[in-house]
Formats: sequence, C-alpha cells, structure tokens
Amino acid sequence: MKTLLSTALLCIITLLAVGKVPTGNTPLSRYSDEWNDPQYAVCNTAENAKYLSAKEKEIIYVLNLARMNPKLFCKTIVLKANTVSSFIDTSSEVYYKSLVKLMSGMEPLGILQPDQQCWVSAQCHASTSGKKGYVGHDRQSAECRKKKHYRGECCQYGISEPVAIILELLVDQGVPSLGHREICLGSYKLMSPSFQPHKQYSSVAVLDFYY
Repeated sequence: MKTLLSTALLCIITLLAVGKVPTGNTPLSRYSDEWNDPQYAVCNTAENAKYLSAKEKEIIYVLNLARMNPKLFCKTIVLKANTVSSFIDTSSEVYYKSLVKLMSGMEPLGILQPDQQCWVSAQCHASTSGKKGYVGHDRQSAECRKKKHYRGECCQYGISEPVAIILELLVDQGVPSLGHREICLGSYKLMSPSFQPHKQYSSVAVLDFYY
C-alpha cells in the first residue's frame, strides 16, 4: 500500500512539473477549450473574497477573462451571442456589430481586483432598489447614499447567468452612449458586484468600479 501511495504521489508531482494536471475549468470553458489554459487562472481574483457570493465571484472572473483576452472572448462568446443570451440583436450595427469590431482588434486590458467597499456600495443599492422595483443609479436610502463608492457603475436587470450579464453589458443594446461597455472595458482597477432579487425584473446585478 505504501508503495502504491508513493508511486501515485510521484506521478502527481511529475505531472505538475510538466504542466499536465488540469487546473480547473473557467466559466467560459463550455464555450471553448481554449479558456482552460492555465494562464487564465489569474483572472479568478475574487476566489478568496469571503464577502462575495459564488455568482458575484463569477461575474468578476468572466469580466477579467474578457479583459485579459478580448480577441478570444469575441471569437468564442460575442460571435456566439445567441447561445449565451436570447435578448441580443446580432443585426445591430450600432451595438452588436460595433462590439465585434472593437473586441476583435483589442489588446489585453488589466484585470480587476475585488474591493469590499465597492461591494458594500453595490450591495446596498442592489438590495434596496430590488425591493422597490427601482431601475437606475440613484440611491434609494440615506444609508446607501452614505455607502456609495464608485467611479463607474453598471446595473443589469433580469439576467442571472454571469456570462450573459457581462455580454449584455458589453453589447449595451439600447444605450446610445455605450456607457456600460466603456466602463467594463475602462481603465478601472477595482470592481465588486452585488446580485440581488428585483421586484419587477426578478434580479438585478450592480457592478461598482473604482480606480
């Protein structure tokens, strides 16, 4: 038994040394095996942020993957938008096609780190606006106004899947300013989201960004 255990341990050590042990799937692995490359492990910056839910951690993970390799994200996610979200108009020159053009030629961006103060800000707004059925960025309580902490904020309603949340914000359909896209692909350093129930749209995701 000791011999078998020693042999198994030696095999694991050897496989680790040559990089053959799987490092775990990313949230985008089901769309392409290319996302299983070990280099993308650095995008999971929120892994140990105990104040975030699993879904909130995944939102950060997905956006970091899009920022780290915009071209691959375009090829494997944006160009397959209909398999990710049924709400995107892929015929739109202003929204969908402009995102394809942008990300297909974009260089990598810095990855975002989670920030608890941003999360407190996002969580308060998501929770209170969700209970009221409010849509927008105005804080709905004095407490939330005190906790407000962001330089860029995205709110997305009615979608629960992290990949679809990020894709919808990047396409930014129906928003002429493309403000959500600019924020998600901006020069921010910090971001934390809060995902909460919403009285009117079933769910709301608030993403608060800071430098």
